[in-house]
Amino acid sequence: MNKEIVIKNTIAFVKKELQNAEGGHDWFHVERVFKNAILISKDEKTDVFVVSLAALLHDIADPKFNNGNEKIGPEKATNFLIAQNVPKKTGVHVVNIMKHISFKNTFDTTAKTFNSKELAVVQDADRLDAIGAIGIARCFNYGGFKNRALYDPEILPNLNMTKEAYKNSTAPTINHFYEKLLLLKEHMNTATGKRIAEKRHAFMEIYLEQFYNEWNGLQ
Repeated sequence: MNKEIVIKNTIAFVKKELQNAEGGHDWFHVERVFKNAILISKDEKTDVFVVSLAALLHDIADPKFNNGNEKIGPEKATNFLIAQNVPKKTGVHVVNIMKHISFKNTFDTTAKTFNSKELAVVQDADRLDAIGAIGIARCFNYGGFKNRALYDPEILPNLNMTKEAYKNSTAPTINHFYEKLLLLKEHMNTATGKRIAEKRHAFMEIYLEQFYNEWNGLQ
């Protein structure tokens, strides 16, 4: 098995799978997560091959766009990795990262846990793409995709959601900042992820202040 060829084939596979994806969860999202994961992994002494594969494959079948089915992505990834002659141990590790990367899993305290340095890196890379300037753009892009209101002062954020409530939420887009985006800084695993998250988090706070000022006719 040639690792460089496997990575090249994985990129081609993911581009094909996501060619019609929603703009916030498309190939460019995956590419950014991949680049962030490589950057973070330099300081974390990880298996870069596992990190690369998991970052590239993590969103090939996001449950949000597959009727909530959380099995499709891992199954597609497993079949692809087998076809690429990736060692079974490596493939299992990659798929376990895919199964445990999502923020919604933080709501389920009874779920079986899986931890590895590679998961920590890829999870941070994915979460970084959900905050800051790009995170804001992705948030509103998805809200538009789901035809959600931008903001409704009478609908307050739900800060005590279950996993199911989070998955089924139809709240205005601004609420998602409080229900997820502004929480991510405290959920970073690595020193590099935490450092990058600080700046992106601060930008979101500035953005929200400006948003409310404009909404209320103050500026």
